[in-house]
Amino acid sequence: MPTRGRGRATGGDPGGPAETEVRAGDRTVRIHRPYKVLFPGDGVGADAHGGDGGGDGGAVGGRSALTKADLVEHYRSVARYMLPEIKGRPLTVERYPDGVGGPHFMQKNVPGNYPDWAHRAEMPKKGGTVTHPVCDDTATLVFLADQASVTFHRSLSRADRPDFPDRLVFDLDPARDDFEPVRAAALLLHDLLDELGLPSAPMTTGSKGLHVSVRLDGRTGHDEVRAFARDVAGVLAARDPDRLTTEQRTDARGGRLYLDIQRNAYGQTAVAPFSVRAREGAPVATPVSWDQVRDRAVNARSWTVTNVLEQARTRPWSGVPARGRALGPARRRLTALS
Repeated sequence: MPTRGRGRATGGDPGGPAETEVRAGDRTVRIHRPYKVLFPGDGVGADAHGGDGGGDGGAVGGRSALTKADLVEHYRSVARYMLPEIKGRPLTVERYPDGVGGPHFMQKNVPGNYPDWAHRAEMPKKGGTVTHPVCDDTATLVFLADQASVTFHRSLSRADRPDFPDRLVFDLDPARDDFEPVRAAALLLHDLLDELGLPSAPMTTGSKGLHVSVRLDGRTGHDEVRAFARDVAGVLAARDPDRLTTEQRTDARGGRLYLDIQRNAYGQTAVAPFSVRAREGAPVATPVSWDQVRDRAVNARSWTVTNVLEQARTRPWSGVPARGRALGPARRRLTALS
């Protein structure tokens, strides 16, 4: 993939500039080592275009190396679709300074060089506080990508109302890397949520499974939201006990798909829409329509940094009401079903 960031080079080696400047909204953000390879192609070393490893940065065996510049361009390109899903929310970023084959870490605190113009949120935690980045504009998204933040994980509540989530997430986690059980479980969950009067939005995770999210009105606390999600999962598992389970222990699942509701607890996160995953081919967590979930050509890694923008432009969640739902009516309907 060619480097597409805009701006002027400010130095570098024979294979490419050591720095570039990228225009992101109304700001210019400096990108360090733009040709640093984050997702190697076959036979490519640490830097594309003849850097540390002497690789050519091109496609080998049908797969190109992806550089930091490519990661930056991905996030700059999808920003108009991604930002509405993460604005105002504390973020945790998954960083890979040496590329996806090297050491990585989850970072909650803003980095030391976090710019003054970028938003942040100081959130309580056991024994103190943590200051999370909050990504409200394209420039912040690009800055974090320059930090080799490959994957973004968002809070299910907003920074100004941390105790009251406005998203509920079901994580459909298959026992094996097989999307057919995920598809079947997702469609059953969709039907159940419809019975409860809760519009839902599916998203491929870019890994093995699918997230199904529900927009809430933000008036119910984490414990009650998680309890509701647990009860929904219990009803769903009872409808298909041979294929679905709510067992947290892997050895107790018996090869069944796990209906994971733990992301709804306080302080937990879920992968953000349009986030790149640290897997071969740079797959992307991608919003999809329910018709696409039914399409057997679709799987958890159908979209990557090379084709996700086309999917984003279709706005697959446009039919989901923007206004979040109260859980009270849904809880009463669920009680009647139990």
